[in-house]
Amino acid sequence: MSAPRRRVVVTGIGLVTPLGIGLENYWKQLISGVSGVREITSFDASFNRVRIGAEVQDFDPSQWLEYKDVRRFDRVGHLAVAASELTLADQHLDGLDREDLAVIIGCALAGVNTATTGIADRLAGRNVSPLFIPMAMANFAASTVAFRHKFGGPCYAPLSACSSSADAVGQGYRMVRDGYASACLVGGAEAAMNPTVLAGFTSMRALSKRNDDPAGACRPFSGDRDGFVLGEGAGMLLLEPLESARARDAHIYAEVCGYGQVVDTHHVTAPREDGACAAKAMSKAMQEAGVEPSEVDYINAHGTGTQLSDPAETKAIHLAFGEHAGSVAVSSTKAMTGHMLGATGAVEAATCALAIDRGQIPPTINHTVPDPECDIDCVPNTARTQEVRIALSNSIAFGGHNVTLAFRKVSESPEDEE
Repeated sequence: MSAPRRRVVVTGIGLVTPLGIGLENYWKQLISGVSGVREITSFDASFNRVRIGAEVQDFDPSQWLEYKDVRRFDRVGHLAVAASELTLADQHLDGLDREDLAVIIGCALAGVNTATTGIADRLAGRNVSPLFIPMAMANFAASTVAFRHKFGGPCYAPLSACSSSADAVGQGYRMVRDGYASACLVGGAEAAMNPTVLAGFTSMRALSKRNDDPAGACRPFSGDRDGFVLGEGAGMLLLEPLESARARDAHIYAEVCGYGQVVDTHHVTAPREDGACAAKAMSKAMQEAGVEPSEVDYINAHGTGTQLSDPAETKAIHLAFGEHAGSVAVSSTKAMTGHMLGATGAVEAATCALAIDRGQIPPTINHTVPDPECDIDCVPNTARTQEVRIALSNSIAFGGHNVTLAFRKVSESPEDEE
């Protein structure tokens, strides 16, 4: 006989983002509608058509790592370790079995800076670092975090482009729910603020070219949008069974209650214009959560600010929610954080958990021109104070990946749920 499924809750959050380091710094800036987009400073982008990005500012890896590890780790490892430390500072592990604690951390481009440097060294006739291979591996962030904290459960890295860390949250949720781990540290990290990556996205005409207005560059769902902004960062969440969280008197941000995952087989980079597969992911997440569209209060949209993606996601919301599409609050926080690629899903999952915990919905900033193709309540420009009982987080990625996570508010005591 199979064991009963456990309810899974978020009890720890660690964030390293362009809006600040740490949960409180992130949330304060997010709710205030502050943009983390600036002129790029980590390399000389002066000759690029696009010269803006959302970098993690004032980040010193030596605050989190010993000197030797700063040198031995790609920046993606620096960001991942910092986010993991912040998560465990937010929620202690007393009462949890480290030997049975899983780690699932997704990346899209992983050690791309190491790869770029290694290729340049080889072409120039210089020796390639003996650390090149481990530093460039896609699972580097996951294994590094597991090693650092001596977690002995399952450990791996989902690779599904910009939905990688959303998949990490969804798979960690199911692993804890079904008893394969006592708890799970899930999330994503990305450090792809790189001249080659920037040039690649620029050549695709995917990026905003508003170099003279960095803070106003990314404009999701607005009629004058012209592309997304490349970002970097890391986000981690600690997931554990509701019973253990209550027994440990842990703070519960929200319950993870649904995970929808489909591939649309339409195009390697463009979404289906009719939104059918993104709608299917949302419907699957709601079905697993056991909620109706009318019960959902908030959607953290994928909302990149590109010409194709935003109308397609709007259509998906209409398909999944029907007559209730106009009554659910929808916002895209990428207007403030930039698109952190493989880290975005985890950071936006944390945003949903925080919206539930704090009763606030972050805004979609830079919404200046209504677009008839994006006829949703996108919480334009100003945050909203509102109880959030059910929230969804959407991730739509290159390769046709469509992922939706569902979160629920948890009553303070079991008696309130009877």
